[in-house]
Amino acid sequence: MTKAGEREVVKAERVNGGAGFMMKEALLDTEEMGNHCRMFTRVTLPPNCELGHHEHHGETETYYILSGRGMYDDNGKAFPAEAGDVFYCKDGDGHGMKNTGTEDLVFIALILKK
Repeated sequence: MTKAGEREVVKAERVNGGAGFMMKEALLDTEEMGNHCRMFTRVTLPPNCELGHHEHHGETETYYILSGRGMYDDNGKAFPAEAGDVFYCKDGDGHGMKNTGTEDLVFIALILKK
């Protein structure tokens, strides 16, 4: 168990070629994730920043939007993103996310291995 404020927050710049930076807060460590989970992270994208388009092979990724607004890239097709939305990228597909709002876009990213 960890409490809010106890976990390390890491700044990552130009992730997958995207503009600006994002902040990543791992919610579980490697041991806690086990064999089938590669990532369980709270991601914060400031306004005008993005997580560039990337593909997943041998795994899936799900985004659960907590707050803010943006555009989700699903294999090159854009969809509006807002709090409560869930986006799923299946094995072999590609996706990305851009903050198009005026506040931080915050979401949970979960990568599960096949």
